[in-house]
Amino acid sequence: MKLYDTLTGTLQPLLRSDSPLPRPGERGPGGEGLRMYVCGVTPYAESHIGHAMSAIVYDVLVRYLRWPGNPAGGLDVTYVSNYTDVDDKLIDRAAELRVDALALAEQQIALWEQQQHALNLLPPDVRPRVTREIPAIVALIERLVAGGHAYATLAGDVYFRVRADADYGKLSHRNIDDLRAGTRFDVKEQKEFPLDFALWKAPPPEGAAGEPQWDSPWGLGRPGWHIECSAMAQRYLGDSIDIHGGGLDLVFPHHENEIAQSESATARPFARIWMHNGLVQRDGEKMSKSLGNVVTVADALARWSPDALRLFVLNSHYRSPNNVTDEAMAAATRAVGRLQVALRPAGPAGSASPLPPGEGLGVRGPADTRACFVAALEDDLNTAQALAALFDLVRDINRARAEGADVAEAQSHLRELAGVLGLTLDAPSDVDASATLDAAQFSKLAKQHAVACGDPDVASTIDALLAARTGARAARDFARADAIRADLAAAGIDIEDTPEGPRWSVRR
Repeated sequence: MKLYDTLTGTLQPLLRSDSPLPRPGERGPGGEGLRMYVCGVTPYAESHIGHAMSAIVYDVLVRYLRWPGNPAGGLDVTYVSNYTDVDDKLIDRAAELRVDALALAEQQIALWEQQQHALNLLPPDVRPRVTREIPAIVALIERLVAGGHAYATLAGDVYFRVRADADYGKLSHRNIDDLRAGTRFDVKEQKEFPLDFALWKAPPPEGAAGEPQWDSPWGLGRPGWHIECSAMAQRYLGDSIDIHGGGLDLVFPHHENEIAQSESATARPFARIWMHNGLVQRDGEKMSKSLGNVVTVADALARWSPDALRLFVLNSHYRSPNNVTDEAMAAATRAVGRLQVALRPAGPAGSASPLPPGEGLGVRGPADTRACFVAALEDDLNTAQALAALFDLVRDINRARAEGADVAEAQSHLRELAGVLGLTLDAPSDVDASATLDAAQFSKLAKQHAVACGDPDVASTIDALLAARTGARAARDFARADAIRADLAAAGIDIEDTPEGPRWSVRR
């Protein structure tokens, strides 16, 4: 497998040829398992759809790496993602709401964890919180001070000495002079150099009411933002890790500063691959409070199913920006419905007869689909191509089922591969919605159009009517085809004609 590395700007192999394959039971800093750290949320407000989309990307990566069906036979992965539960934004938001900062963080973390479960996200192996990692953070800062890479001020702050790092700027591909040109310099901060960044923050002179603080060799204070992730990654994964992930907005300054302080402390490469997902827009604009277009996870789950959200994310390459529109989400919902319908039983038990291998399966069969699926994900986690392979299989299942074939094995492949992408497909949106419709009405429509349907449920009746419509069109009996479509539309069923055949959905 190859993944795009932001540091080198190239695709890099995930597994080194000179290292043994990581195997189950070898997790943690002392084992050979893959080590992956992903920057988590700062819980000062409700998580939004951008947080969900980033989490879905790394969730799929972990699922695929652990999947026994990948070329390595399933790898061991230690997955760590943190909560930044003390931070400037959190403290400011708590002051605005007149609540305790740590209590606000706890409230938002609890909500986000409920939502992660609803989104079918795998829980990380370790979910550290900054407030519980203070000793490790202080120890790392002390190490940097002792090595001359950081310095304390008379006010009790500690800063990283940027000019002591000859490679500073290598991740974001910027140089110190360009960065300095756009940096505000406040002499009250007692910095040696404008780009030096805080590792430890002393309480503000005007008082620290409501601001969390801990004791340290430099006096009371709290950690700076960047040092936290370095300390937590090193504690749970070791000095060097395989993958460091996060959103594109974290490349600078957060990840740039992580590299600088981590490698200055250990004299070892911090991460072999720096992986960054694209950001989210709403109707072509950046999501922001000022525009009033922020879509929270709660809002998204109220409007769309978890599978639809996941499919929408995975239908684009993870490094590309995602533009959330109502039209795109409606298309994702319909696509999920196609997957769900392909997994429905073909009919009464024993009604389908198996066909010889390869017959009635169109262009490709389950084995070919699997190979295309794997090849796509091995190529920089190309989930859009992996989904295309699934929909090829859906087409083949539908064709084979129409020919009377036993599609159980192909359906099993479809469900397995969909599971690697984290799709549950357990709650068919349109099929479930059809259960609320008047079965007698659709039975009457079937009789009216002389359509025989062996199953009494509404979904099967709709499928039978659409099959009759397709047959009428093939026979150039367009009057009958149009009449079936019109009657279904009047009954609240929307039909979309596609190259793979008609799709139906219940009008919302």
